[in-house]
Parts: sequence; structure tokens; C-alpha cells
Amino acid sequence: MKNLVIVLAVIAVVFGFMAYGAYNRLVTLDENINNSWAQVETALQRRYDLIPNLVNTVKGYAKHESGVFEEITRLRSQWGEAKTQDAKIEAADRLEGALSKLMLVVENYPDLKANQGFLALQDELAGTENRISVERRRYNDAVREYNVTVRKFPVKVLADLSGFAKKDAYFQADKGAATAPKVEF
Repeated sequence: MKNLVIVLAVIAVVFGFMAYGAYNRLVTLDENINNSWAQVETALQRRYDLIPNLVNTVKGYAKHESGVFEEITRLRSQWGEAKTQDAKIEAADRLEGALSKLMLVVENYPDLKANQGFLALQDELAGTENRISVERRRYNDAVREYNVTVRKFPVKVLADLSGFAKKDAYFQADKGAATAPKVEF
């Protein structure tokens, strides 16, 4: 009987350490998602800060393209007012589409394309878009790793008991992203 108690105690201790390790892993993965999201927000904020300069530079050349400028300003405001990750993701995706329209407007103004201030802003924006892409990928990777861990047995049991749930806040490609843009000279 004494041996059975010892074996059961050892099994309980082993399962206790396994649960402890699994719980700490879930906490770490959840914090990785939060950290990755913060990096996405940092890159999006950089874009948000650059847009007024870009729009004002283009406005001087393309005064009659006010619809595009108004849309960018409206979408920029929506991103600034978004409170949740899902709302920010949606606003960022729509803003990305509006910026694509702005770049199409630029194609119609050869003088603007040669303007040094515009070229510098365009380079900054391109660099920012690359940063955003990298941070989105890292964020999606963190969400995926968390989701895989939360859904695997036996961690799933502990996750369910501890309130760790699958997350669905992935960045996804815009609907028009599958179509290559038409570039004309």
C-alpha cells in the first residue's frame, strides 16, 4: 500500500510539473501575440504619421483628385479611432487600398514623380509597408503557434480550464491582392 501511495505521489508531481510547464508555455505564447501586435501597431503608426506628408505633397500637383485625399483622410481617422485588433486590422487593410489608389494618381503626374520630396516620402512609405508586411507575418506566426498549442492534447484540457481560447485575429490579404496591378507608361 505504501508503494502505491509513493507511485501515485510521483505521478501527481510529474503531472503537476507538466501542467506548470504547459501553463507557462501558454502564457508565453499569449504574450508573444501581444508583443507581435504591438510591433504591427508601431509599423502602422509610422504609416499613419507619414500619410499627411505624402498627401500634402501630392495635393500640390493633383488638386482635382480630392476624392482620393478625402478617402485617405477618412480611413486614417478610422484607424486612429479603432479600439480593437480586429477593427485596426480592417482599417489598416482599407487604408492600404486607398494608398494604392493614391499611387495610381501619382502615375498621372510626371513632374511629381521627379520631385525629391515626393521621392523621399515614397521611399519612406515603401520601407514602412515592408516593415508592416514583416510585422504582420510575425504576428500571424505568433497567433498560429499559439492556436496550434492551445488545440493540442493534453494542453487543450489545461487551456480550456485556464481560459486560453483559440484566437482568430489574423491579418489576411486584401480581396484585390490576387490581381496584379496594371502599370502603364
